[in-house]
Amino acid sequence: MPTTRPTQVGWQGGWLLGARHRLSPNHGPRPEGAHIDLIVIHSISLPPGEYGGPEVEQLFTNTLDWDAHPYFGQIRGMEVSAHFFIRRDGELVQFVDADARAWHAGRSHWQGRDNRNDDSIGIELEGLEGEHFEPAQYETLVRLCTELARRYPVAQIAGHEHIAPSRKLDPGAGFDWTLLRRALGWTHACFPSSVVGDERSSATT
Repeated sequence: MPTTRPTQVGWQGGWLLGARHRLSPNHGPRPEGAHIDLIVIHSISLPPGEYGGPEVEQLFTNTLDWDAHPYFGQIRGMEVSAHFFIRRDGELVQFVDADARAWHAGRSHWQGRDNRNDDSIGIELEGLEGEHFEPAQYETLVRLCTELARRYPVAQIAGHEHIAPSRKLDPGAGFDWTLLRRALGWTHACFPSSVVGDERSSATT
C-alpha cells in the first residue's frame, strides 16, 4: 500500500485531506470556548520497540487482542486515542476529528492550564521513548504541524514529557527538537524552555 502523507493541502471539517482516516471511538467534545493552541508530541510502539504492525491502530480503535502479547496485559482495557499517528515510513493516519477532544494527554498541565486534552492536538510518532525517529517521520510531522497552524491558533508545541513530567517520558531524548524547530521556522517561544535551552547551549560550545 502506498505511503499516505499529508501532501494534499486542505481540510474537510477537522479531517486533514491526504491522511488515512481510521475512526477511533475514544473521543469527545471539547469544552465550550476551547482555544486549540497546543500540539503535543508523543511516541508509541506496540509491543514496545516493535514497528510496522497493526497494534497501535488496533489500540486506538479498541480492537487490540489483549492476549496476543504478554505486554498487552499491562494495558488491558485501556481506551486511548490521538488525533494523528505517524509511522516510521512517514505514513500519516488520523483517528479523531481535530475539532474534537482526543484522549492522549491524560492528567496534564502546561502554561498555567490543566487538562490539556481539552485544547490540544495529539500526535503520536511510532517509536520508543529515548530512541531516534526516522527522517520520513520528521518530514511528515513538519507538514502536519504547518497545516495545523494554518487551521488553529497554535502557539505552543511540547512533548508528553513536558506536560505530564511526573508520569511520562515520551518522546524522549531521541527526539530532535532542534531539527523540528528549524524546519518549522517557529520562534523559540513556541517550544519548551528546556529544549530551547539545550539548543542554545549546544550552539555556544
